[in-house]
Amino acid sequence: MPAPISLTRRQAIGFTGAIALTTLSGLPLARAKAPMLGQAKWDFYRFKLGAFEVTIIRDGATTPAGPYPAFGEDQFEEDVHELLAANHLPLKRFELPYSPVLVNTGSQLVLFDAGNGSSRRPDSGYLPDGLKAAGYSPDQVDVVVITHCHPDHIGGLIENGSAVYPNARYVCGGKEYDFWSSTELLEHDPGMARRARSVQANVVPLAPKMSFLEDEGEVLTGIRAIASPGHTPGHLAYHVESEGKRLLIWGDAIVHYVISFQRPDWPLAADMDKGVAAETRRKLLGMAAADRIPVTGYHLPFPALGFVEPHEDAFRFVAAGYQFNL
Repeated sequence: MPAPISLTRRQAIGFTGAIALTTLSGLPLARAKAPMLGQAKWDFYRFKLGAFEVTIIRDGATTPAGPYPAFGEDQFEEDVHELLAANHLPLKRFELPYSPVLVNTGSQLVLFDAGNGSSRRPDSGYLPDGLKAAGYSPDQVDVVVITHCHPDHIGGLIENGSAVYPNARYVCGGKEYDFWSSTELLEHDPGMARRARSVQANVVPLAPKMSFLEDEGEVLTGIRAIASPGHTPGHLAYHVESEGKRLLIWGDAIVHYVISFQRPDWPLAADMDKGVAAETRRKLLGMAAADRIPVTGYHLPFPALGFVEPHEDAFRFVAAGYQFNL
């Protein structure tokens, strides 16, 4: 025989009241249901790098069809799909995040790439919001570094005719600026002309406040350029170092966190010189793996931070865990 249930006087009153309310309403006793709230994403991720402070900011993300044939267009589709499936990825759609990087040296606030700009909303163009969430305002940015002149990296430089970062000086690769600022490109094929118009609208007006770098050129002490052509003619990656701690910021030199690492020789449709771009990928990936340098890439999964390790005859991306939280 089961033991009798013992209730305190307070419990008995509450239980009786609940039954009475249920009986009076004619409805069964039920729990309240929490509403669905949708996906939530970080606005920024910040960590220490020696004496520097690095903040990676989410400008947004698009979800185009693919990755094939944008990636691996010279491969059989089933081979690309096999690689994706082996890495637990969908076959027909992928995410392309946008992740500008902010480096605070203690004396200078340096922004690498300026995002898409508000015209690309609702999918992207949220860098100013991310800056605010991270505790900064655009007028505090001292230097804006442009890795290359594609619209998703320069679209946020000017809004409504005014510079978004009014107190900044600007840095761009000399080869990159000379190529994209040529007005001859405006008469080129539609894709090239669209990019050229974006440069005329967002970069050329800032030229009086711009300095131009080549390979090994310094933005300031601790931040130097690394030539990384192929995606565009004058694309620059950047090596950041403080107190022996290093970070490689590579823009679009490496794009997809599976395909570009594990199959660096497969072409990317957006690369202007596909052979040179493949050589650049191998160079940067090899450098990061050999020297165990942390990396951040503009299109890596947010917070776009991790490491490179050798894998078979290529490489593998290892997303950061808690290393940067300690």
